[in-house]
Amino acid sequence: MNTQCEALWREVAVLTEAGALRRLSGAFGRFVGAMQVGSGGAPSPASAPLLLACVLLSELEGRGHSCLMLDELAADPCALMGWTAQQWAPLAAAAAPLPRQTKGWIAALGGAGQVWQAGQFDYDQPLVLDGERLYLRRYWRDETLVAAAIGARARIRRPVDSATVNGSLARLFDGDGASAGAVDDGPDWQRLACAIAVRGDVAIITGGPGTGKTYTVARLLALLLAGAEAGAAPLRIALAAPTGKAAARLKQSIDKAMAALVARIDSGSGAFDLKQQAELIGPARTLHSLLGARPDTRLFAHHRANPLEVDVLIVDEASMVHLEMMAALLDALPAGATLVLLGDKDQLSSVEAGAVLGDLCEHAEQGGYDEATRAYAEAAAGQVLPPRYLGAAGALAQQTVMLRHSHRFGGPIGRLALAVNQGDVAVAEQVLREGGEQLAWIEQARQEQVLQLAVDGYRAFLEILDGAPLAVLRAFEQFRLLCAVREGEWGVAGLNGAIEARLEAARLIRKSGEWYVGRPVMVTRNDYGTRVYNGDIGVTLSDPLRPASLRVYFLEGDEVRSVLATRLRHVETAFAMTVHKSQGSEFSHTVMVLPKAGGAMLARELIYTGITRARQRFTLVTPSGAVLGEAIARKTERASGLRAMLARG
Repeated sequence: MNTQCEALWREVAVLTEAGALRRLSGAFGRFVGAMQVGSGGAPSPASAPLLLACVLLSELEGRGHSCLMLDELAADPCALMGWTAQQWAPLAAAAAPLPRQTKGWIAALGGAGQVWQAGQFDYDQPLVLDGERLYLRRYWRDETLVAAAIGARARIRRPVDSATVNGSLARLFDGDGASAGAVDDGPDWQRLACAIAVRGDVAIITGGPGTGKTYTVARLLALLLAGAEAGAAPLRIALAAPTGKAAARLKQSIDKAMAALVARIDSGSGAFDLKQQAELIGPARTLHSLLGARPDTRLFAHHRANPLEVDVLIVDEASMVHLEMMAALLDALPAGATLVLLGDKDQLSSVEAGAVLGDLCEHAEQGGYDEATRAYAEAAAGQVLPPRYLGAAGALAQQTVMLRHSHRFGGPIGRLALAVNQGDVAVAEQVLREGGEQLAWIEQARQEQVLQLAVDGYRAFLEILDGAPLAVLRAFEQFRLLCAVREGEWGVAGLNGAIEARLEAARLIRKSGEWYVGRPVMVTRNDYGTRVYNGDIGVTLSDPLRPASLRVYFLEGDEVRSVLATRLRHVETAFAMTVHKSQGSEFSHTVMVLPKAGGAMLARELIYTGITRARQRFTLVTPSGAVLGEAIARKTERASGLRAMLARG
């Protein structure tokens, strides 16, 4: 190893010890530096700029980015990494001379044997240079697959009888008081979403909480079922979501909406019986379960050579689907199947790399509908698209619909969520201070106040622990305490132990070890043997047949299933949980706790997601007055090439 590389690794070690880098990031850089690759078998030693780029790329991947944007690296590396100038300067000096422009970085990286460029592919190369973006090969492959598959599906137009679709939509929507898809002078977006979805192989329906995404999809399913050819085999419809909790909620919501639809329309007349067809829709599953995850490999049982046996696939909470999972899903989806992605584009993205739904919904707000879509919307849905939603934003925009009216969030919680989403700090703080029954803001809070909120909130379920498991689980779902961070006094780790101690002092729980009656737990790793998955939440109760044994009960829609506590190896106490882990859930009263100091991870999307977990009441706890404003003002932007790949087809 040359002297310059030794100096670079010393500075990497300093930043690692300071917590500014993961150990994995430095290890990956060393791995690339040790590779002996090059054309004609001649070794290609890694330059210091290349090694530095590898370290930064690996670090950004750990923060959810799928690539390293070289223009950002050239312009302001401190902003890119969230470092100070004092942190960056020694690292840059150790790797000097560094390129000062994007073209210089492209030249420095493109000439390295460890980097692939078009026409030079070698499976020994761990890095890919695509234009002005540097990738780990795996993420470049996933982005390429997602862009190609989504792009191809978005360009497909099925032959549709617009008059028939219009008549069916009138039957499904007209006279239904729950429908409120129209906003101001705009169209009925719910009706339009159904019409758009039936004409292609992919549809994206996005919107905030309460905008009626599952209400719309229930009508879409009815439309698809009614449009199936007479005498043909029943449509194979699959429902899926990233987590078990989200999957159970999806099935429950679809069943409720379908039951209301069946009760309202005369489905028993004629050849089509909606009730009978709806009963054929199976249970919702996690994406891991749907694809056939295996414990011994990252690969799934279903893939291009062994595709899913589905005609229609509905995926809820699509904002939580990370890049690798979306690539696997699209790879396993058969040609001709309809894919419908549901989700809130403004929510937090997955903890893992990628912001797929956000990238796919680039034009959702503006619409960007072309002349063909405008004419189809009027003919098939009876909806006139105002000029402000017209344009030519590309094939995928024609298959994307944003629902814009919230049935649930018309009050203070809705105004707060909107202000946060728009980055309006002043309005958000004003709405919080106005308070009322739905909102509360505890400024300059002490941990004691958080603990009292937890005692008051969890008391209802802890006082009925000897009751029916279903009643206990439903009572537990009424309240939840969410944290922005994991570590520290104001994080999950610090608060869970403190809450346990306070509940024990209040005689609401009795701890006799790690496991005790009333302990709520979150599963942290998929366990296919017990059929529990990462993110599932259950409550520990006595086994009615063997009171000395403890079982963890999980709520799946209206059903309850249990697993012996001793069989659950990867769980953590869940009186407090992160906002990330709460996605796909809703609670009557949600308390969100922010830390004393912000940071790059504390941003607008996290605050918005926490607020929108609340159905009736939301309480914000901030030990520092400035941290809320800083978070709302900060918008997360994940580096990705998916939009560019979609644009270039």
